[in-house]
Amino acid sequence: MGRLRAAQHPALRLRFLEERSRGSWDVRAAGEWRKFAGWPELNTKAALAVLPEVLARLAADPEAVVGQGGWSTVGELLEGYRERVMRDRKLSAKRKASVKSAIDCHLLPRLSSLPLAALNRSAVDQTLMWPLQETLSPSYVRLILRVLTMAFKQALRLELIAEDPLASVKFTDFVQARIKPKAARLHVMDAGQLLATLATRFEQAPLEGMLAVMMLAHGTRVGETRLARWRHISLSERVWLIPAENTKTRTEHVLPLTEQACVLLRRYRAIQEAKGGDPVCLFPGRDGKPISDKTASAIFSSLGGGQWSSHDLRKMARTGWAELGVDYLIGELLLNHAMGFAAQTYINTSADDLKLDALKRWHAWLDERGFLAIHGGTGAVSSVSRFDAQAAPVVARSDFRELQKERP
Repeated sequence: MGRLRAAQHPALRLRFLEERSRGSWDVRAAGEWRKFAGWPELNTKAALAVLPEVLARLAADPEAVVGQGGWSTVGELLEGYRERVMRDRKLSAKRKASVKSAIDCHLLPRLSSLPLAALNRSAVDQTLMWPLQETLSPSYVRLILRVLTMAFKQALRLELIAEDPLASVKFTDFVQARIKPKAARLHVMDAGQLLATLATRFEQAPLEGMLAVMMLAHGTRVGETRLARWRHISLSERVWLIPAENTKTRTEHVLPLTEQACVLLRRYRAIQEAKGGDPVCLFPGRDGKPISDKTASAIFSSLGGGQWSSHDLRKMARTGWAELGVDYLIGELLLNHAMGFAAQTYINTSADDLKLDALKRWHAWLDERGFLAIHGGTGAVSSVSRFDAQAAPVVARSDFRELQKERP
């Protein structure tokens, strides 16, 4: 192995393999040489730029970690974080795609060659934040910054870096503009026209209409809804259980089913059965799996015509509950928003009855504006479908959870 040193920089040397294809930068401190970066990942100019900060860190703490994890640039750290995220089974495909896009499209192009030791608030501002805010929305710029800070937080937690230079960095350090929530594009006054549109789509394309109707009726997220399987639903117990792995909060979400919802599900099930087979998914795509996120997005692009999105249905439900006098905490619980321990303790005492009451009022309100025409109910639910006959009687919520795990 060869070595190169420059007289004007006695504390720095480059060690390289015989073929000179790769090597490492070493720094001399406390009488010994220590590696702090790889070459050619960190070129000579960058190594000289970061040398003073590395020496200062070692002067303050001779035992300080430099170059741990083999990373010398921000780009290397980001690539390591991206790989970790893409292999994390707990993260949704949507979350993985969001992180990958932020890293590949924005972070790597601007920060890839920046030495780790040179990353600070000023570098982030000049190289990343200020250029991005000129062309992107504040909310998206904030998301990009969050991916960057999460990458460094993860690296520090795993002891792959000695310190996190972004530990105290906040979005408002760079952009003072307040990020306002997107205005709702559907209002309760639009309910009649919206339900007429959904009724027509339900007749023409039941799957597409049902997807939107279930979201409007229950305030669920599009991902939670499209992944629903019939084993998650018990019409005998009148409950829709959304598994933790299908929710954004990664917590199980239990929704009571009103009479209208049960009638609607029976009607939709009968439509599926008429096409043959024994359906597993409420919204089947290819190979018996639920429709993809891309397919769901296309459905709402068609339904909304660019005027509203799937999330606007969720907002409309939340607004409707508020106007009907539904307790704030119950509304948050129906939306499956992350809540504090104190709030969860309060709502768990009588949540089931209060959630059912809220949805009963909401569905009665929707009935007056066209929901009745979609589910076709006329009062008490008396008809029994093949689906009901197959479902074993369930006497406890815990029993249903076990049952839904066993069914296909």
